[in-house]
Amino acid sequence: MNDRPARPSPVSQALASDRLGASAVVFFVISAATPLTVVAGVVTTGYATTGLIGIPVAFVFVAVVLALFSVGYVAMARHVAIAGAFYGFVSRGLGKPFGVGASWIALLSYNLLQVGLYGAAGAAAAPLVSEWFGVELAWWVFALVSWLVVAVLGLQHVDINGKVLAVLLLAEVAVIMVYSVSNLANPAGGEVTFDTLAPAELFGPGAGAILALAVLGFTGFESSVVFSEEVRNPRRTIAVATYVSLAAIGGLYAFASWAMSVATGPENIVGESRSQSSELLFTLANSQLGNGLATAGRVLFVTSILAAMISFHNTIARYMFALGRERVLPAVLGRTSPRTGSPVAGSVIQSAVGLVVIGLFALADWDPLVHLFYWGGTSGGLGILVLIVATSFAVGLFFARQPSGENLWRRLIAPALASIAVLVVLVLVLANFGTLLGTPPESPLPWLVPTIYGLAGLAGVLWALVLRIRRPLVYAAIGLGAKSPASLTGSASGEEYRGTRL
Repeated sequence: MNDRPARPSPVSQALASDRLGASAVVFFVISAATPLTVVAGVVTTGYATTGLIGIPVAFVFVAVVLALFSVGYVAMARHVAIAGAFYGFVSRGLGKPFGVGASWIALLSYNLLQVGLYGAAGAAAAPLVSEWFGVELAWWVFALVSWLVVAVLGLQHVDINGKVLAVLLLAEVAVIMVYSVSNLANPAGGEVTFDTLAPAELFGPGAGAILALAVLGFTGFESSVVFSEEVRNPRRTIAVATYVSLAAIGGLYAFASWAMSVATGPENIVGESRSQSSELLFTLANSQLGNGLATAGRVLFVTSILAAMISFHNTIARYMFALGRERVLPAVLGRTSPRTGSPVAGSVIQSAVGLVVIGLFALADWDPLVHLFYWGGTSGGLGILVLIVATSFAVGLFFARQPSGENLWRRLIAPALASIAVLVVLVLVLANFGTLLGTPPESPLPWLVPTIYGLAGLAGVLWALVLRIRRPLVYAAIGLGAKSPASLTGSASGEEYRGTRL
């Protein structure tokens, strides 16, 4: 054990504070949800695979369920400020071993979501370049360009990323609104119908699948809390950003998917989705608004994927930072750039993972759209839903032990109702996971993905138990976030951590 005073560290162990307002967090959250990708891809996939027309009302229902979950989630964020939101919340609510298990599931889930988007970016950009310039380039060329942009931005000030997302997201939402208004102005048969908004459409065979698809469309909404250490007035900002994001995402999805059914006619939306898939949205735009606006939508489809990459990249880097700062993972991950306040090591590692995955898929000649984007994104969404369920129970237990001044609704009633609701949704997703993936009945993927998550969580729990025995001071600091001993000392060799380095 070294008893010398801790020397000043050339790097910081705190994220840049007071850099983000509520609007910037909203841009991060909604960008992660990839609105145009969901409207063009997830909505039509939902209509096509289930044969049901209740997608719009499913989005409304899921938004209400997640808003209920957010009551306790946001309340706990006022008492637990940590960049690794699920990790910190589960640690404080269900116990440190489960918190570390949750962190490993979170890292796996967000990485699947992030790297999967490289496949979508490449597959969406290649046809545009071929059409415009007559040049045939492989998907991975465009994936590498996207990767470079994300890697560079990941090392910059977090508010710079927020400004880039703001521009991309506003353009993306604008084109969705223009397309949707046009669809309503050109209804099939000359009549605007409301059949797809009927609550009765949530019941019947296959309803579980459309609810599952709707949940996956909201993936990323929970990331508002990840930026709790970097926002101005966190007690208010996180709550505002979370609820505004949920309302905006749910309203936009429900409106756009309903408008699409009006343009085709409710009785035709399933057949058109099956025949045209993600091209349906742009085909309608082309016939109603002309080729120029349809092409603009296709371009913004690519930039929406880029925006989501940037958002998920920042989320992953901050999870690694939270784990490194508390020495659950190597300490180098818990250091930030003194110039930008960005978590450098976590950002670089995530970029390296993305580069390896792009290279592997390119060399193996695997399908970037199905095998990388769709399977990766759907599997990542399942992991996030598992974490939402665990966090919902953790919130209730946290407040049961320490009410912390929150009223009965926020600390008990809403978390209890949310726990039941999200657990039911998780069961529905697992029961329909093969349908979501689009795999044949004999495929092992529908059970293999949940099994991998189970093993990742178990590995995290076992690692926490090892830390409890071998590094008790590290174990004691799990889930403390900005209040952990290492963070308070401001160096990697703080007094409480001497002799406990990883």
